[in-house]
Amino acid sequence: MKTRINAQRAVAGLAVLLALGACAGCSSEPAQEGPNTSNTADISEGVQPDDAAVKLLPQSYKEKGELTVAMDLHYPPTTFLAEDNSTPIGLNPDIARLVAKKLGLKLKFENTVFDTIIPGIDGGRYDFTVTTMSPTPERLEVLDMIDYFKAGNSVAVSAGNPLKLTNESLCGNNIAVTAGSTGQLKRLPALSEQTCTSKGQPAINAVTLPNVQDALTQLASKRIDGILYDTTSLAWASKQQPGAFTILTPQINVGSSDLTSIGLKKASPLTPALQKATQSVLDSPEYKKSLANWGLGAGAITEAKLN
Repeated sequence: MKTRINAQRAVAGLAVLLALGACAGCSSEPAQEGPNTSNTADISEGVQPDDAAVKLLPQSYKEKGELTVAMDLHYPPTTFLAEDNSTPIGLNPDIARLVAKKLGLKLKFENTVFDTIIPGIDGGRYDFTVTTMSPTPERLEVLDMIDYFKAGNSVAVSAGNPLKLTNESLCGNNIAVTAGSTGQLKRLPALSEQTCTSKGQPAINAVTLPNVQDALTQLASKRIDGILYDTTSLAWASKQQPGAFTILTPQINVGSSDLTSIGLKKASPLTPALQKATQSVLDSPEYKKSLANWGLGAGAITEAKLN
């Protein structure tokens, strides 16, 4: 029983570490300590609307006065809940709040499972999403996507890598990915084809889980062999608690772009205003402040490109 309790505490500790911040991409700069997760201050406080963006806003949105943003709030440090278990914090909530302020609108958060976000946008339940989503060809069939950040994925394995795994030798192993993520849909299949099936080896066995906390639990209990997840989260946690797990290098960059984008319905009348507002955010000091807050400075971009 004591062993089980200790394992649970270790996993809980990792979840807290992941919630506190992240390394800056996968760069060589030192890890930065993230903000207190009980701090629910709104980074957009005092930010004024961008007149050029507001002019592009459809009248229906001006009359409604509010945007609804969908997020899966289980992905620290980019998208998660503060210690009060109700306030969205992280880079993505910061970006969403700033975009809404640039448009002079209020913002309503909807916490929903990642792989239900796109159907929800397509069905009109949500106006947009800021949830570390890459602009893949499949998503671009139904979404307009506006770049705001650069990220990447890595594989984490048990501490010390007892199975002696590498990015090229995951064939036949159980690797966790989160449901609906680029890791599940693009990166792991591409890696499996490139390093395994094309060479006559068994495919990597993808274990799809709802969030990274479940993946960490299963890695700690050795029910899976590794996790394919955001480098930013994994690297920071590893540096803050050495020996908790081992991250394989280099990053996994096959199968998808490392850019992440805001998503809204394809050909939405909101798209021009949202792109203009996002560019205004990228040009603002608050953008750099948010990135620094979460230790994500190396992920900064300068162009809110519409994909």
